[in-house]
Amino acid sequence: MGNADTKLHFRKAVIQLTTKTQPVEPSDDAFWDQFWADTSTTVQDVFALVPAAEIRAVREESPSNLATLCYKAVERLLQAAGCGCPSERERQVVLNCSRLLTRVLPYIFEDADWRGFFWSTVPGAGASGRLDEDGDEDEARPLAESLLLAIADLLFCPDFTAQSHRKGGPDSAAEDIGSIDSCEYIWEAGVGFAQSPPLNYVHDLNRTELLKLLLTCLSEAMYLPPSSERRSLNPWVSFFCSSENRHALPLFTSLLNVVCAYDPVGYGIPYNHLLFSDQREQLVEQAVQILIVSLEHEGGSAASAALRALDSCGSPPSAAEEQEPAGPDNLFVNYLSRIHREEDLSFILKGLARLMNNPLVQTYLPHSAKKIQFHQELLILFWKFCDFNKKFLFFVLKSSDVLDVLVPILFSLNDARADQSCVGLMHIGVFILLLLSGERNFGVRLNKPYALRVPMDIAVFTGTHADLLVLIFHKIITGGHHRLQPLFDCLLTIIVNISPYLKSLSMLAANKLLHLLEAFSTPWFLFSSPQNHHLVFFLLEVFNNIIQYQFDGNCNLVYAIIRKRNVFHQLANLPSDEASIQRALQRKKKPGVSRSNSAEAEPADELPAAVPAGPGTLKASLEATPGIDKITEKSQVSLDGTMITVPGPDSAHTAGDAASVLEGDNEVCPAQSQSARSRMSSVSSSAAWSATTDWVSSWKSKLPLQTIMRLLQVLVPQVEKICIDKGLTDESEILKFLQHGTLVGLLPVPHPILIRKYQANAGTAMWFRTYMWGVIYLRNVDPPIWYDTDIRLFEIQRI
Repeated sequence: MGNADTKLHFRKAVIQLTTKTQPVEPSDDAFWDQFWADTSTTVQDVFALVPAAEIRAVREESPSNLATLCYKAVERLLQAAGCGCPSERERQVVLNCSRLLTRVLPYIFEDADWRGFFWSTVPGAGASGRLDEDGDEDEARPLAESLLLAIADLLFCPDFTAQSHRKGGPDSAAEDIGSIDSCEYIWEAGVGFAQSPPLNYVHDLNRTELLKLLLTCLSEAMYLPPSSERRSLNPWVSFFCSSENRHALPLFTSLLNVVCAYDPVGYGIPYNHLLFSDQREQLVEQAVQILIVSLEHEGGSAASAALRALDSCGSPPSAAEEQEPAGPDNLFVNYLSRIHREEDLSFILKGLARLMNNPLVQTYLPHSAKKIQFHQELLILFWKFCDFNKKFLFFVLKSSDVLDVLVPILFSLNDARADQSCVGLMHIGVFILLLLSGERNFGVRLNKPYALRVPMDIAVFTGTHADLLVLIFHKIITGGHHRLQPLFDCLLTIIVNISPYLKSLSMLAANKLLHLLEAFSTPWFLFSSPQNHHLVFFLLEVFNNIIQYQFDGNCNLVYAIIRKRNVFHQLANLPSDEASIQRALQRKKKPGVSRSNSAEAEPADELPAAVPAGPGTLKASLEATPGIDKITEKSQVSLDGTMITVPGPDSAHTAGDAASVLEGDNEVCPAQSQSARSRMSSVSSSAAWSATTDWVSSWKSKLPLQTIMRLLQVLVPQVEKICIDKGLTDESEILKFLQHGTLVGLLPVPHPILIRKYQANAGTAMWFRTYMWGVIYLRNVDPPIWYDTDIRLFEIQRI
C-alpha cells in the first residue's frame, strides 16, 4: 500500500509541474523535494509516471520550471557528492535524481533551442552558494560540467558505489569523498589494480543507475544529423574524459576491468541464470557502452603521436594546426593507447575472447548456459582497442589467440547473414577481419587446423581456419540478403590479403572459390554494373598469390583450377562487341533477384539457412559504407617482409584500382545508399550506365591470367596423359601427382605481394558513430531511454 501511495504522490507532483503556469521558485524546496524525497520509485516507475507528452508540454509552456527541475536535481547530486551519501535516505535521493534526469535529458537534447541549456550557467546559482561552493572559478561552471563531475564523484562513493576502507564500525567517521584517492577504490582487479573487492550487488545496482545517467548525458550526439564534415567532438565526452575529471583514470580502469573480468558462466551450474539474477551483467553492459562512447578521438584534436594512425584526413597537419589547441585530449583514449604490459594485454584479450565466445558455448542441457546479449558492443570495443593501441593489435596476432576472436566473429557473420536487422553487425565483423588481414601474422595463424565444432550451417569439412573463413564468406555472398552486396569487395579483399600465406586449402574451400569465380565471370554479371569486374580481379589475384607463393601444399586448388579451366578460357575470350554485350544482358535474371547465379549450385547436403528477422523487428539505419578504395591503402611486401606503402592509384595494378563504389561523405538515406550500390539493380544500372565495347576492352586487357594460363598449359596435358596411361578414374591419384609436381622455372616471375590495409577516414568514422549509437538505442529498452524522441543521427525502421 505504501508503495502505491508514494507513486501517487510522485504522480501528483508531476501533474502540478505540468499544470503550473507561473514559475516555481528554486527556493521552494518543499515543492521540488517531492520529486526525489520518495524512497520507493524504480526507474521503470519514473518512466511510466513522467510521460513524454508532459515533459514536452513543460518544455514548451513552462520552460523556467523545466530548467529549475534540472538545476535542482543536479544541485542535489552535487550536495550528495559533497557529503558522501552517509545515510540511506541520501542514497535514495541520488538514485531518484539520476532516474529523473535520465528521463528528462533526451527531451532537452531533441530541441535545438534547449541543447545549449546545460552548457550555460544558472543565473544566481554561484551567488546562492548552493550549486557552486568552490569560489569564483567554479561559479561560472556550466550545469553539464557540474553534473558530470557529480556523477564521477558518486561512482567512487564508499558504501554506495565502492567498498569502504573504514577501519572502524558503522559509527566511525565517514570518508571524505573530496579527499579520497579513487585509484584505491577501483571496482575490479585487472589492468593497473591487483586487489579484487568483494562482490556487492547493491553497489553494482547503484553503479548501473549512475552509468545509465552518464550514458544519457553522452547521448547528445544522437540528436545531431550525420555529417562526415563535422569534426567537432561530443562536448560531454570531451569534458568527462578530460583532466578536469580527477576520476578519469580510476573510472576508465574500473569500466575496463569490470568488462574483461566478467564470466557469465560463473561456476558452470546449469540454469544458474534462471535461479539467480545477475546484477553484474547489467553493470557490464552499461560499462561496455560507456567505454565505446567515451573512446572518441578525431584527428582534429591535439593527440599523442601514438594515435596518428587515427587521423581521418590523411594529410599531415600544417605547423599552425599543430600548435592550435583543439580542446582537451581524451584521457580514456590516452590511457588505452598506453597499455603495454604483457599481462595487461593478455587480461584484456582473454576477457574479450571469453565474452565473444559465450554465444558458442555448447551444453548437453538445452538453454542451461547463460548467453550474453551485448556481443555487438564487444565487437566495437575490440575494434577500438585494435585501432587505438597498436601494441594490442600486434599482441593479438602474435599467437593463435587471434583464432579465439576469429571463430566467434565468423559465427556471428554466418548467423546474421539472412537477418536484415543485423546489417551493422555484418559490417563491423567484416571491418575487424579487414583490419586483421592487413597483418602478415593473421594469414599465417589461419593455417592452424580447425578442430572446434561450432554449430554452423556449413558443410562438414576437415581443414584449417582459413577453410572456415572461405566457406563462411562464400555462404555470405551466395546466401545473404541483397543489402550485403556492398561488402563483397571487403570479403574478397580479406581473402586476397591472406592468400599468400595459405599453405593448404581443403578441396571444399577450393571449390567454393572457383564457384565464386564462375558466378562472377558470367557475361551478364560483368556487363550489368561498372564495378562487377573488380570481383573477378580480386579472385584472380587470390589464385595467382597461392600459385606463386604456396603452390606446393595447394594441390586441391590446382586440381579445382584444372577442372574448371573452361572458366578461365571463357574469361580470356570474353566477347566485347556491342551485339554480344546486349545478348548477354538479355539473359540476365529477372529484376529483384539479389544474388548471382552462384546460388544455384549450393550443395544439397548442407543444413538449413540462417533465419531472417521476424516481422516487426526494429533496426537502426546506417550511413553509407565507403568503397573499398576509400578504406584501404595498398602496401607492398618487400623481400625482408616489411611493408612499403604503394603511393597513389596505380593503373598497372589490377584488383579494384578504380573501385569508386560510393563517396563516403554523401549524406543519403541508408536505403537509397544501399540500393545505389546494389551491383545487380537492373533499374539504376541500365538507366545511368551501360557497358560499351571500349569499357570492356579497357579492363579485359588487364586481367591477370598469365600465371594461371601457364599453369594450365603445363599441367593439363600431363594430367590428361596420366589419366589415359594409367586409366585413372580416382581423383586422389591425380592429387598425389599434383602434390609432387613442380612449376619451378615454368611460371612467370612472381609478382610482389600486395596487401590492402585498412585506413580510417571521415566516412568510416561517421559510419561507426551511427552504428554504435544505433546499437545503444536498440539495446536500452528497459527503460526505453530514447524511445519516441526526435533522433536525427539515424532512423529507426521496422522490418
